[in-house]
Amino acid sequence: MENAKQIPQTHPKNAEPEHSLASQMSSGRPSNYIMFSSLFKSLHQLLKIALSLDRLAESLSRHYINIPADENVITNEVEYSSKSEEDEVEEEALHHKVFDSAELRNYTLPKPNRPSGKKNFVGLESVYPSIGQGCARLASTLDRFMTYKAYHMCPNDWDLAQKLMISGCDPLPRRRCFSRTPRNDKPRPLNSSLWTQPRDVDIPWSRNKCKNYQCLVSNKTINNRGFYKCSDCFDLTKRGWNVQRNKNVSAEFSIDEILILKPGEIRIGLDFSPTTGTFAALMREKNVTIASATLNLGAPFNEVIASRGLLPLYISVGSRLPFFDNTLDIVHSTLFLDGWIGIELLQFILLDWDRVLRPKGLLYVDRFFCKKENMKMYVDEFDRIGYKKLLWRVVPKKDKLEDELFLSAVLEKPVRG
Repeated sequence: MENAKQIPQTHPKNAEPEHSLASQMSSGRPSNYIMFSSLFKSLHQLLKIALSLDRLAESLSRHYINIPADENVITNEVEYSSKSEEDEVEEEALHHKVFDSAELRNYTLPKPNRPSGKKNFVGLESVYPSIGQGCARLASTLDRFMTYKAYHMCPNDWDLAQKLMISGCDPLPRRRCFSRTPRNDKPRPLNSSLWTQPRDVDIPWSRNKCKNYQCLVSNKTINNRGFYKCSDCFDLTKRGWNVQRNKNVSAEFSIDEILILKPGEIRIGLDFSPTTGTFAALMREKNVTIASATLNLGAPFNEVIASRGLLPLYISVGSRLPFFDNTLDIVHSTLFLDGWIGIELLQFILLDWDRVLRPKGLLYVDRFFCKKENMKMYVDEFDRIGYKKLLWRVVPKKDKLEDELFLSAVLEKPVRG
């Protein structure tokens, strides 16, 4: 009531006056209300962080659970699209706190353009550096990899980098240090480099078991070279693929048998194998350019490929191929696909190869081997992609006592709508 008299409140001497809620808030003095409000806000933030951690744990747990392959299973996109921007910022901060290395934290932060706020040629205001999902599981190892002095020599740790890659930390972060180099700076000309053994000065031998090229090819070191896949491939006199074999005993097709299937149409392709580039060298002599994808499996595979004047592609088994869709004429693989591979991984690999092959391109599966009783299971997966069988050969694998078979096939990708 407007005309009501205001009755002043009196308090006993030395007694603390009882303020109203409104007066406490207006005076800015602390109150139970403000304290409870602050506590409630903190609890709310903790709850959101807990939910983010739960999502992170669920995401990482999928890495260890073998979910049965099912073509009818689809990702629940609603769950991810319902996240607010605030949730995403908090989740990004949690990922950021996993790592101790200041250099790694700097690398993973968005890099704004200059001037600020202007979009670059891909339409973004910042560049977002990427690292592989598996890096979070290998945080301490990745911190070690990212510990160095900027603009000094990089640590001698290519084997540590490869360990990270094959464990799912791929792509690796970039580093601001200088790579180590071999002593030689004069490569051989292409007309002689394809089939000439590299010189020891062409290769940095540190972190390899062999310390010279002779060790890679000598029979005396056959059990002490540091690698077992592709045991003869450092011997460049053993070419392979250059003569037709007896189809009743050999699963190997010659290069000419492959190229005659598509005269003049095979120009560029990929060899995904433990290799030193011999398949690529033979194809180079036929005017076909092949990128050779391999790791350094205990020996300098990539360095030897490069010393021959060929293109090495350093990539792990679990990585998506760095090629655009429908761009390659041929994909070849040998000594890689065999009975160790699980069906689900095989499906992802085959469909990634399918992605990069152009219509009517060739998939050359070269000497895939497994136990006889498992062959039908793998053949069913090759049949499942719907390619036309241009060449197909199954023969016994006789270099071991086990009951194993070789499968070689040249398959043609169909044209799809």
